[in-house]
Amino acid sequence: MASKLVAEVSIADQTMTVSKGGRVLYNWRVSTGREGFETPTGRYRPTRMYRMWHSKQYDGTPMPYAVFFHHGYAIHATDAVKRLGRPASHGCVRLKSANAAKFYDMVRKAGPKNTRIIVRY
Repeated sequence: MASKLVAEVSIADQTMTVSKGGRVLYNWRVSTGREGFETPTGRYRPTRMYRMWHSKQYDGTPMPYAVFFHHGYAIHATDAVKRLGRPASHGCVRLKSANAAKFYDMVRKAGPKNTRIIVRY
């Protein structure tokens, strides 16, 4: 059986910690939802993944390496790297492109059934 992949997003710290089999592999800065567009808290599994997705809700905005976890909410890459470390999104979890690509690949290899996404304050 594959080791469980866990991504834990801290809204308070604006970080995402990625661990596999209980061992922490990465701790990345993120941007979660800004006021009025809060990122939903809870425990999730990836529901769908796209190497490139364009938001239907926000004028076709590109969402590279999108890992959707709850309705239209996803973990994905952003070009707005200067905003990482503080809330800035419409509710998605934004990562630096290289980190989003790495996470996308890890989820693809582990599989959605072996992946957990935890969003907490």
